[in-house]
Amino acid sequence: MTLSVVGAGLGRTGTSSLKLALEQLGLGRCYHMVEVLENPEAAPLWLEAAHGRPDWERIFAGYGATVDYPGCRFWRELSAYYPDAKVLLSVRDPEAWYESARATIFSDFWLERCRSSPMAEFFSETVFRDFGYGDRLGDRDFMIDYFRRHTEEVKAAIPPERLLVYDAAEGWAPLCAFLGVEAPATPFPRANTREEMLGRIQGVDHPLSGHG
Repeated sequence: MTLSVVGAGLGRTGTSSLKLALEQLGLGRCYHMVEVLENPEAAPLWLEAAHGRPDWERIFAGYGATVDYPGCRFWRELSAYYPDAKVLLSVRDPEAWYESARATIFSDFWLERCRSSPMAEFFSETVFRDFGYGDRLGDRDFMIDYFRRHTEEVKAAIPPERLLVYDAAEGWAPLCAFLGVEAPATPFPRANTREEMLGRIQGVDHPLSGHG
């Protein structure tokens, strides 16, 4: 199996919902940060990729798509390695994105758990690399500008016919048209709301619980 969709959207842009949607559309398993949290043995492979020695075939064995971190950090490399894959840039209002991300995946609580976990280097080199491992996460203006620059960089680099700039609130229609598949009759998935994410990262059953 090879990747048919490369997700370039940052975390907290509806990527959990997109993972479920792409799987429902028959694209195969969709890689997402949860895959690494549930399978920490994958972290060294991502570190190799961060150091310029990727083994994409091994990382994505059995997967047909990727969204969210850590894959979105490597959208340039992945879109080049899989030239036939379509690129899906999930977006949302930049200020709403920052509020959601700062409350969850970029919160001080989660940052400390990542820093003190056995996967600290993985998080440093994939999720937090552009922010000095947390130094800029509280800088609202910097982060919102980062989000906007990321969006424009993807749009400038990927040909329009290969790219969908997509807000999950748009539902099935634009996504299915882009992928050339029929839209399901069921509602578009909605997963991992801010409240659900907060419960997950603070819960005692989280994969990183007990570390730090």
